Amino acid sequence: MLWSFIKIGVFICLVAAAAMGASYLLELDGGVQIAFGAYEFNLTPMRAVLALLLLLAAVWVLFRLAGLLIALLRFINGDETALSRHFDRNRERKGIQALSEGMMALASGEGRLAMAKAARAKKYLDRSDLTNLLTAQAAELTGDKKKREQAYRQLLTDDRTRFVGVRGLMKQRLEEGDTETAMKLAEKAFALKPGHVEVQDTLLRLQAANSDWQGARNTLKAKLRTGALPRDVHRRRDAVLALSEAKVIIDEDASIEAREAAIQANKLSPDLIPAAVYAARAYHEQGKDKYASRVLRKAWETSPHPDLAVAFAALVPDETPAARLKRFRALTKLRPDHRETRLLLAELNIGAEDFPEARRALGDLATVKPDARALTIMAAIERGEGSPDAIVKGWLTRAVSAPRGPQWTCENCHHTHTHWAPVCENCDAFDTLAWKDAPATEYQSPMSQQMLPLIVGRVDDAVNMPVVPTEPAVNPADPAAPVPPADTADEVPDAELLPPEETTAEAGSEPKVRS
Repeated sequence: MLWSFIKIGVFICLVAAAAMGASYLLELDGGVQIAFGAYEFNLTPMRAVLALLLLLAAVWVLFRLAGLLIALLRFINGDETALSRHFDRNRERKGIQALSEGMMALASGEGRLAMAKAARAKKYLDRSDLTNLLTAQAAELTGDKKKREQAYRQLLTDDRTRFVGVRGLMKQRLEEGDTETAMKLAEKAFALKPGHVEVQDTLLRLQAANSDWQGARNTLKAKLRTGALPRDVHRRRDAVLALSEAKVIIDEDASIEAREAAIQANKLSPDLIPAAVYAARAYHEQGKDKYASRVLRKAWETSPHPDLAVAFAALVPDETPAARLKRFRALTKLRPDHRETRLLLAELNIGAEDFPEARRALGDLATVKPDARALTIMAAIERGEGSPDAIVKGWLTRAVSAPRGPQWTCENCHHTHTHWAPVCENCDAFDTLAWKDAPATEYQSPMSQQMLPLIVGRVDDAVNMPVVPTEPAVNPADPAAPVPPADTADEVPDAELLPPEETTAEAGSEPKVRS
């Protein structure tokens, strides 16, 4: 409010001063005489002042026109001028608007519209990095592979966007299945940005899939240096890679290097079961069975596994079943209540033909959450104790449809493997195999296959059996036919262990006729 009063006061003062000056000039005597050739002009003081003001205004207009003309000439010449800056601002405004509309279209899933806006933004803006990136992402959204590759290749020409271009081409090659080119691009992207987690994981997975174990270990060290991987996980995965190197060396029959690599893998991760098995084999080849036994016992204490038992048995391959059972006590006493320990004891006692002890070791594993292995062992025990064929076949029938038990299962795609591998054969994921329960499949464990002769008898034994003459079948519809006596449950002990439907099916499929 005060400032408004001040401005009004100043305006009034200026008007008053102008009026006083004009009245003074009007009352002033004399004038101004201007002679120009044959012309002469006489001006009063008032007219002289007005003529001077008009002259100043005309000079100012002339200067402005001259400046405009010079600017126009410079604009035509391509120099930066106020006029060119005006047009540049207008173009930049249109380009930024098209770019923002393209980004909104991309976020909305409108790939075609995003590509059109990117082309318009490229026309107005001198920012090829932004427009090419928008074009590449829009082409990726619409599935235009050719346009996408062209945009990413254009990004390679700028140092600021070279990594983005390499990464985009790498992903495109992965989608096309060209893993060889994708691996080279991943190495280039890793060289540009060693700390990029996605590039590290992609390069590690490709190196593992191509059996480049040394390169994979270098990538794993980079992940540890950048803090993208915990130290304990790094030790385990480094052990996996070292073990993979050892397997390659073993395949090449380089025994000394294989032993050293296997032992190194076991030292990096003692709880890695395949590493413990390979290390035990390496110590055994060196004649150091004591070290081999120690490695296997340590791994068994962490995680009991059938492969560890097989490796422990291979240390003394020619021992008797009783001696093997006695030697295995050093292993089974570590985790006596573990499921794998109880199954192992049952199998060892079956091998020693101590079937009652095998039954005690197995306990309730065949009835509480049974799997194919436990049911097969139970069938072997029944066979060894002389149980009727109906009981043995009943256990085998249940084993056919029972879950297969723990297997090497990929935690990423849930694909099961017969043997451990560093890379999943289904999804190419690295270090995702875990020993855990899997759904029933066609796979049967080697331990069960070795026990089949104990269950169904040997082929040569069947050949030497006497031939029993068969009686003619009785037609139930013939009233004159003799009625066979009904079988009683007392003749088949322990029949209550079979499911009712399986017992009925067994009785219906093999009727017996007694004379």
